[in-house]
Amino acid sequence: MGLRASIAAACMLATLGLGDAAAANLVVLTNQGATPGVRELATGFSQASGHKVTVIQEAGAALERRLNFDAPGDLLTANPEQFEELIKKGKVVPATVTPFVLAGLGVSVRAGAPKPDISTVEAYKAALIAAKSIGYSFGCSGTHVAEGIEKLGLAEQLKAKTVRTGTGGRGGPVTDYLARGEFELGIQQTNIMVGVPGTDYVGPVPGEINKPCQSNVALLTGSKEPEAARAMIAFMVSPAAAPLLRKTHVEPYPR
Repeated sequence: MGLRASIAAACMLATLGLGDAAAANLVVLTNQGATPGVRELATGFSQASGHKVTVIQEAGAALERRLNFDAPGDLLTANPEQFEELIKKGKVVPATVTPFVLAGLGVSVRAGAPKPDISTVEAYKAALIAAKSIGYSFGCSGTHVAEGIEKLGLAEQLKAKTVRTGTGGRGGPVTDYLARGEFELGIQQTNIMVGVPGTDYVGPVPGEINKPCQSNVALLTGSKEPEAARAMIAFMVSPAAAPLLRKTHVEPYPR
């Protein structure tokens, strides 16, 4: 059954009051940057279909271990590059890989610290130069932050005062380190920065320097509930998903 047909079937079951009889228990494995939006989508899909959805954020070795189980879950979200290797390993169904969200970059400071002006590219450049220390991650957002700094001609100038998070036991979002005072200015995806205790969100990275991170979703080959999982993929790219995603400071992937 195709994705559109699957969601139509799921909605029909809900309309007829039969959703509970055919209810599935779905497990969605998510990347850090997509998790807030996926949690909103899971709630919306559950309400529409009657299926239960559990969202688990996994990465690195923990994700690798889970994917090697006989029943790792039903859906996986990740940045596009990761799916190439997962397809080669037979972990996801190639035809189901679907882009669903774009997450832009933002800037935060430690709670109570002065907020720099980042309203223009030139102001953002000046704020980076003025900051005593800067932190950003590896992965998609870190790659895009570094590319932006390179475009501004600041790569060498900022190297000595830059902290990179996400490797060597330094996992977790940039805001964790920012809240502990490990650096003065933190840059990562806006959707995982807004409202974090111990930090204050300043605003989005301006203009063309703000290159968003894309996340895709796909059906895992080990899924025990493939039809319900396909229905959820269709829901995730439907018009009903857009306001749910925007609640978490991201944009639906354009179609």
